[in-house]
Amino acid sequence: MAYSWFILLLAIAGTAFMLLLLQGTPLGQLVHERLPDRPQRRLFVASVSFFLTFAGVRAVVFAILHQIPPFHFIEHGGRHIHHLVFGVIILLGVGYGWLADIGTGEDDSSILLSRLMAILYGVGAALTLDEFALWLNLKDVYWSPEGRSSIDAVILFGALLAASAWGLPLFKSRRKNL
Repeated sequence: MAYSWFILLLAIAGTAFMLLLLQGTPLGQLVHERLPDRPQRRLFVASVSFFLTFAGVRAVVFAILHQIPPFHFIEHGGRHIHHLVFGVIILLGVGYGWLADIGTGEDDSSILLSRLMAILYGVGAALTLDEFALWLNLKDVYWSPEGRSSIDAVILFGALLAASAWGLPLFKSRRKNL
């Protein structure tokens, strides 16, 4: 259980740190000018947390397989609990929160809550899609050639998130000035 919380905290902290670094920088000002607060900034934050979580979970699984402490697989009653389980639970929580208009901007929820929900969405999506090959093959093929479908799913969904967040809005304003 410890490594799941570590990955979640790492992704949230990494995303928050990146957003803090962007605050007050030319790049941060560009993001602020070109990305309306909602939903593009939520997509941007989700995209960053998605890629950070994916990188973090791959590093942790590598560490587990090479017996680098303190990481280990999560087991309950002799059964291995895959990290996609935690991803699905997080996605269900975020989905419910957004159905209840938490962090959507439709009510008085704060921008901080909006960004937290976006971070959790990126984390949940990465944890889930990182084991896409497990869904597809119904067996653990994480580091095998069949596991490549997880990488493909992560790349496709990550590209969709990233393009939705910054692709059109960043270039849309630029074309008007040309």
